[in-house]
Amino acid sequence: MDPIIEVTDLHRLFGDIHAVDGLNFIIEPGEVFGLLGPNGAGKTTTVRLLNGILPPSSGSIRVFGLNPVERGEQVRQKTGVLTESPSLYERLSASENLTFFGTLAEIPEDVLGGRVEEILSFFELESRAQDKVETYSKGMKQRLALARALLHQPPLLFLDEPTSGLDPEAAQQVNTLIESLSHKGQTIVLCTHNLTEAERLCDRVAVMNSGHVLALGSLSDLSKRLWPATWLDVQFWEMPASSILEAAKSFRGVKQVQVDSVSLSVRLENKEDIPSFVRHLVASGASILRVNPRAHSLEDIYFAIQNGQKAGGL
Repeated sequence: MDPIIEVTDLHRLFGDIHAVDGLNFIIEPGEVFGLLGPNGAGKTTTVRLLNGILPPSSGSIRVFGLNPVERGEQVRQKTGVLTESPSLYERLSASENLTFFGTLAEIPEDVLGGRVEEILSFFELESRAQDKVETYSKGMKQRLALARALLHQPPLLFLDEPTSGLDPEAAQQVNTLIESLSHKGQTIVLCTHNLTEAERLCDRVAVMNSGHVLALGSLSDLSKRLWPATWLDVQFWEMPASSILEAAKSFRGVKQVQVDSVSLSVRLENKEDIPSFVRHLVASGASILRVNPRAHSLEDIYFAIQNGQKAGGL
Protein backbone atom coordinates (compact mmCIF):
# COMPACT_ATOMS: atom_id res chain seq x y z
CA MET A 1 0.00 0.00 0.00
CA ASP A 2 1.34 3.42 -0.96
CA PRO A 3 2.12 5.99 1.74
CA ILE A 4 -0.53 8.63 2.46
CA ILE A 5 2.13 11.35 2.75
CA GLU A 6 5.63 11.58 1.26
CA VAL A 7 7.84 14.56 2.09
CA THR A 8 11.29 15.00 0.51
CA ASP A 9 13.78 17.74 1.38
CA LEU A 10 10.98 20.18 2.20
CA HIS A 11 11.85 23.83 2.87
CA ARG A 12 9.73 26.89 3.62
CA LEU A 13 11.19 30.36 4.17
CA PHE A 14 9.48 33.49 5.47
CA GLY A 15 11.98 36.16 4.50
CA ASP A 16 15.19 35.14 6.23
CA ILE A 17 13.43 32.74 8.60
CA HIS A 18 13.73 29.07 7.71
CA ALA A 19 10.44 27.81 9.22
CA VAL A 20 10.78 24.35 7.65
CA ASP A 21 14.29 23.20 6.86
CA GLY A 22 14.87 19.98 4.93
CA LEU A 23 12.08 17.70 6.18
CA ASN A 24 11.98 14.08 5.04
CA PHE A 25 9.34 11.59 6.19
CA ILE A 26 6.52 9.34 5.05
CA ILE A 27 3.22 8.52 6.76
CA GLU A 28 1.56 5.17 6.16
CA PRO A 29 -2.21 4.50 5.96
CA GLY A 30 -3.77 3.98 9.39
CA GLU A 31 -0.81 5.49 11.24
CA VAL A 32 -1.01 8.05 14.05
CA PHE A 33 2.02 10.25 13.42
CA GLY A 34 3.09 12.87 15.94
CA LEU A 35 4.82 16.17 15.22
CA LEU A 36 6.46 17.23 18.49
CA GLY A 37 8.45 20.33 19.28
CA PRO A 38 8.43 23.72 21.01
CA ASN A 39 6.63 26.77 19.65
CA GLY A 40 8.34 27.84 16.43
CA ALA A 41 9.55 24.33 15.63
CA GLY A 42 7.66 24.34 12.31
CA LYS A 43 4.78 21.97 13.14
CA THR A 44 1.87 24.21 12.08
CA THR A 45 3.73 25.41 8.98
CA THR A 46 4.27 21.76 8.02
CA VAL A 47 0.53 21.06 8.34
CA ARG A 48 -0.26 24.08 6.15
CA LEU A 49 2.21 22.90 3.53
CA LEU A 50 0.74 19.40 3.53
CA ASN A 51 -2.76 20.82 2.97
CA GLY A 52 -1.68 23.14 0.16
CA ILE A 53 -2.43 26.30 2.17
CA LEU A 54 1.20 27.39 1.75
CA PRO A 55 3.54 26.59 -1.15
CA PRO A 56 6.99 25.20 -0.29
CA SER A 57 10.11 27.23 -1.05
CA SER A 58 11.66 24.00 -2.33
CA GLY A 59 11.33 20.26 -1.99
CA SER A 60 8.61 17.76 -2.78
CA ILE A 61 5.26 16.92 -1.14
CA ARG A 62 2.88 14.16 -2.15
CA VAL A 63 -0.41 13.65 -0.31
CA PHE A 64 -2.46 10.75 -1.74
CA GLY A 65 0.04 10.90 -4.59
CA LEU A 66 -0.98 14.51 -5.36
CA ASN A 67 1.02 17.73 -5.22
CA PRO A 68 -0.89 19.97 -2.74
CA VAL A 69 0.29 23.13 -4.51
CA GLU A 70 -1.18 22.06 -7.86
CA ARG A 71 -4.07 19.94 -6.56
CA GLY A 72 -4.81 21.60 -3.23
CA GLU A 73 -8.60 21.43 -3.54
CA GLN A 74 -8.51 17.70 -4.27
CA VAL A 75 -6.15 17.10 -1.34
CA ARG A 76 -8.32 19.10 1.07
CA GLN A 77 -11.39 17.11 0.02
CA LYS A 78 -9.62 14.10 1.57
CA THR A 79 -8.36 15.79 4.74
CA GLY A 80 -9.96 17.04 7.93
CA VAL A 81 -8.22 19.72 10.01
CA LEU A 82 -8.77 20.54 13.66
CA THR A 83 -6.98 23.74 14.64
CA GLU A 84 -6.05 24.77 18.18
CA SER A 85 -9.09 27.06 18.22
CA PRO A 86 -12.43 25.29 17.44
CA SER A 87 -13.53 28.11 15.04
CA LEU A 88 -17.24 27.35 15.21
CA TYR A 89 -20.22 29.63 14.66
CA GLU A 90 -21.25 30.28 18.25
CA ARG A 91 -24.72 31.66 17.46
CA LEU A 92 -25.65 28.53 15.50
CA SER A 93 -26.55 25.15 16.98
CA ALA A 94 -24.32 22.12 16.64
CA SER A 95 -26.62 20.70 13.98
CA GLU A 96 -26.64 23.98 12.06
CA ASN A 97 -22.85 24.22 12.22
CA LEU A 98 -22.38 20.74 10.82
CA THR A 99 -25.03 21.22 8.15
CA PHE A 100 -23.34 24.43 7.01
CA PHE A 101 -19.85 22.89 6.86
CA GLY A 102 -21.22 19.74 5.25
CA THR A 103 -22.78 21.86 2.49
CA LEU A 104 -19.43 23.58 1.92
CA ALA A 105 -17.85 20.11 1.65
CA GLU A 106 -20.44 19.26 -1.03
CA ILE A 107 -21.94 16.33 0.86
CA PRO A 108 -25.15 15.46 -1.06
CA GLU A 109 -28.27 16.92 0.54
CA ASP A 110 -30.00 13.54 0.78
CA VAL A 111 -27.01 12.18 2.74
CA LEU A 112 -26.10 15.19 4.86
CA GLY A 113 -28.92 15.05 7.42
CA GLY A 114 -28.23 11.44 8.31
CA ARG A 115 -24.49 12.06 8.45
CA VAL A 116 -24.95 14.97 10.85
CA GLU A 117 -27.15 12.89 13.18
CA GLU A 118 -24.72 9.97 13.04
CA ILE A 119 -21.63 11.99 13.89
CA LEU A 120 -23.36 13.96 16.67
CA SER A 121 -24.31 10.62 18.20
CA PHE A 122 -20.75 9.29 17.84
CA PHE A 123 -19.42 12.33 19.71
CA GLU A 124 -22.21 12.11 22.32
CA LEU A 125 -23.68 15.49 21.41
CA GLU A 126 -27.07 14.40 20.08
CA SER A 127 -28.92 15.58 23.22
CA ARG A 128 -27.53 19.11 22.70
CA ALA A 129 -27.76 19.12 18.90
CA GLN A 130 -30.23 22.04 18.75
CA ASP A 131 -28.51 24.17 21.42
CA LYS A 132 -26.41 27.14 20.40
CA VAL A 133 -22.69 26.43 20.51
CA GLU A 134 -22.13 29.47 22.74
CA THR A 135 -23.75 27.46 25.56
CA TYR A 136 -21.25 24.59 25.19
CA SER A 137 -18.31 23.86 27.46
CA LYS A 138 -14.78 23.93 26.01
CA GLY A 139 -14.71 20.14 25.85
CA MET A 140 -18.02 20.00 23.98
CA LYS A 141 -16.82 22.64 21.52
CA GLN A 142 -13.67 20.65 20.86
CA ARG A 143 -15.67 17.48 20.29
CA LEU A 144 -17.93 19.37 17.88
CA ALA A 145 -14.89 20.76 16.05
CA LEU A 146 -13.55 17.23 15.73
CA ALA A 147 -16.96 16.11 14.44
CA ARG A 148 -16.82 18.90 11.83
CA ALA A 149 -13.34 17.78 10.72
CA LEU A 150 -14.62 14.20 10.25
CA LEU A 151 -18.03 15.00 8.77
CA HIS A 152 -17.00 14.41 5.15
CA GLN A 153 -15.25 11.15 6.18
CA PRO A 154 -11.70 12.18 5.23
CA PRO A 155 -9.10 9.40 5.17
CA LEU A 156 -6.52 11.82 6.64
CA LEU A 157 -7.01 13.91 9.79
CA PHE A 158 -4.77 16.72 11.09
CA LEU A 159 -5.10 17.59 14.78
CA ASP A 160 -3.29 20.67 16.08
CA GLU A 161 -3.19 20.72 19.91
CA PRO A 162 -6.60 18.98 20.18
CA THR A 163 -6.73 19.17 24.01
CA SER A 164 -5.25 22.65 24.47
CA GLY A 165 -7.05 24.60 27.18
CA LEU A 166 -9.29 21.70 28.21
CA ASP A 167 -9.76 20.49 31.76
CA PRO A 168 -8.51 16.94 32.50
CA GLU A 169 -11.93 15.33 32.06
CA ALA A 170 -12.59 17.02 28.72
CA ALA A 171 -9.04 16.22 27.53
CA GLN A 172 -9.58 12.58 28.48
CA GLN A 173 -12.81 12.50 26.46
CA VAL A 174 -11.09 13.94 23.37
CA ASN A 175 -8.14 11.55 23.68
CA THR A 176 -10.47 8.57 24.03
CA LEU A 177 -12.26 9.66 20.85
CA ILE A 178 -8.95 10.02 18.99
CA GLU A 179 -7.91 6.58 20.23
CA SER A 180 -11.16 5.06 18.98
CA LEU A 181 -10.61 6.65 15.56
CA SER A 182 -7.08 5.21 15.36
CA HIS A 183 -8.44 1.75 16.17
CA LYS A 184 -10.80 2.14 13.21
CA GLY A 185 -7.79 2.71 10.90
CA GLN A 186 -8.00 6.51 10.63
CA THR A 187 -4.71 8.12 9.52
CA ILE A 188 -3.92 10.99 11.90
CA VAL A 189 -1.21 13.65 12.06
CA LEU A 190 -1.08 14.96 15.64
CA CYS A 191 0.70 18.19 16.59
CA THR A 192 0.99 18.48 20.35
CA HIS A 193 3.04 19.73 23.28
CA ASN A 194 1.49 17.07 25.49
CA LEU A 195 4.07 14.28 25.59
CA THR A 196 1.91 11.93 27.67
CA GLU A 197 -0.85 12.35 25.10
CA ALA A 198 1.57 11.66 22.22
CA GLU A 199 2.99 8.58 23.95
CA ARG A 200 -0.50 7.17 24.38
CA LEU A 201 -1.74 7.91 20.86
CA CYS A 202 1.17 7.91 18.37
CA ASP A 203 2.67 5.00 16.45
CA ARG A 204 5.66 7.15 15.47
CA VAL A 205 6.81 10.69 16.24
CA ALA A 206 9.01 13.29 14.58
CA VAL A 207 10.80 15.48 17.14
CA MET A 208 11.27 18.94 15.62
CA ASN A 209 13.15 22.11 16.45
CA SER A 210 13.84 25.22 14.35
CA GLY A 211 12.32 23.63 11.26
CA HIS A 212 14.39 20.44 11.47
CA VAL A 213 13.39 16.88 12.30
CA LEU A 214 15.91 15.93 14.97
CA ALA A 215 14.72 12.33 15.28
CA LEU A 216 11.95 10.16 13.88
CA GLY A 217 10.66 6.75 14.91
CA SER A 218 8.57 4.78 17.37
CA LEU A 219 9.06 5.11 21.12
CA SER A 220 10.91 1.79 21.14
CA ASP A 221 13.15 2.71 18.19
CA LEU A 222 14.13 6.09 19.62
CA SER A 223 14.77 4.64 23.07
CA LYS A 224 17.08 1.98 21.63
CA ARG A 225 19.01 4.55 19.61
CA LEU A 226 19.51 6.85 22.58
CA TRP A 227 20.15 4.16 25.19
CA PRO A 228 21.34 0.95 23.51
CA ALA A 229 21.95 -0.70 26.90
CA THR A 230 19.09 -1.65 29.25
CA TRP A 231 19.04 -1.22 33.02
CA LEU A 232 17.37 -4.09 34.91
CA ASP A 233 16.43 -3.89 38.60
CA VAL A 234 16.21 -7.24 40.41
CA GLN A 235 14.79 -7.56 43.93
CA PHE A 236 15.53 -10.70 45.99
CA TRP A 237 13.70 -12.29 48.93
CA GLU A 238 16.88 -11.87 51.00
CA MET A 239 20.40 -10.58 50.67
CA PRO A 240 21.96 -12.57 47.79
CA ALA A 241 25.05 -14.66 48.41
CA SER A 242 28.35 -13.45 47.00
CA SER A 243 28.25 -16.33 44.52
CA ILE A 244 25.04 -14.92 43.01
CA LEU A 245 26.61 -11.49 42.67
CA GLU A 246 29.61 -13.02 40.95
CA ALA A 247 27.29 -14.97 38.66
CA ALA A 248 25.56 -11.70 37.73
CA LYS A 249 28.87 -9.99 36.97
CA SER A 250 30.10 -12.90 34.86
CA PHE A 251 27.00 -13.09 32.64
CA ARG A 252 27.77 -12.24 29.05
CA GLY A 253 26.32 -8.86 28.07
CA VAL A 254 26.44 -7.36 31.58
CA LYS A 255 28.15 -3.98 31.40
CA GLN A 256 27.68 -2.72 34.96
CA VAL A 257 26.43 -4.04 38.32
CA GLN A 258 25.16 -2.07 41.33
CA VAL A 259 24.22 -3.71 44.64
CA ASP A 260 21.89 -2.24 47.27
CA SER A 261 20.75 -4.42 50.19
CA VAL A 262 18.35 -7.00 48.72
CA SER A 263 18.34 -5.53 45.21
CA LEU A 264 20.63 -5.64 42.23
CA SER A 265 20.79 -3.28 39.26
CA VAL A 266 22.56 -4.40 36.10
CA ARG A 267 23.16 -2.70 32.78
CA LEU A 268 22.67 -5.22 29.99
CA GLU A 269 23.95 -4.77 26.47
CA ASN A 270 20.65 -5.93 24.93
CA LYS A 271 17.09 -6.00 26.20
CA GLU A 272 16.73 -9.43 24.61
CA ASP A 273 19.21 -10.80 27.19
CA ILE A 274 16.82 -10.22 30.12
CA PRO A 275 15.10 -13.68 30.13
CA SER A 276 18.37 -15.62 29.92
CA PHE A 277 19.96 -13.39 32.59
CA VAL A 278 17.07 -14.06 34.99
CA ARG A 279 17.30 -17.81 34.31
CA HIS A 280 21.05 -17.59 34.97
CA LEU A 281 20.45 -16.01 38.40
CA VAL A 282 17.81 -18.61 39.33
CA ALA A 283 20.16 -21.41 38.27
CA SER A 284 22.79 -19.86 40.54
CA GLY A 285 20.44 -20.16 43.53
CA ALA A 286 18.82 -16.72 43.61
CA SER A 287 15.32 -16.33 45.10
CA ILE A 288 13.88 -13.50 43.00
CA LEU A 289 10.92 -11.44 44.18
CA ARG A 290 10.65 -8.91 41.37
CA VAL A 291 12.28 -8.06 38.02
CA ASN A 292 11.79 -4.59 36.56
CA PRO A 293 13.35 -3.40 33.27
CA ARG A 294 13.70 0.39 33.33
CA ALA A 295 11.59 1.97 30.59
CA HIS A 296 12.14 5.41 29.07
CA SER A 297 9.09 7.59 28.59
CA LEU A 298 8.52 9.79 25.57
CA GLU A 299 9.30 12.72 27.87
CA ASP A 300 12.75 11.22 28.60
CA ILE A 301 13.34 10.71 24.89
CA TYR A 302 12.05 14.14 23.87
CA PHE A 303 14.25 16.10 26.28
CA ALA A 304 17.28 13.94 25.56
CA ILE A 305 16.91 14.76 21.87
CA GLN A 306 16.13 18.44 22.39
CA ASN A 307 19.12 18.76 24.72
CA GLY A 308 21.41 17.42 22.03
CA GLN A 309 21.99 13.83 23.16
CA LYS A 310 22.45 11.80 20.01
CA ALA A 311 23.08 8.13 19.45
CA GLY A 312 22.58 5.62 16.70
CA GLY A 313 22.15 8.20 13.96
CA LEU A 314 19.56 10.42 15.64
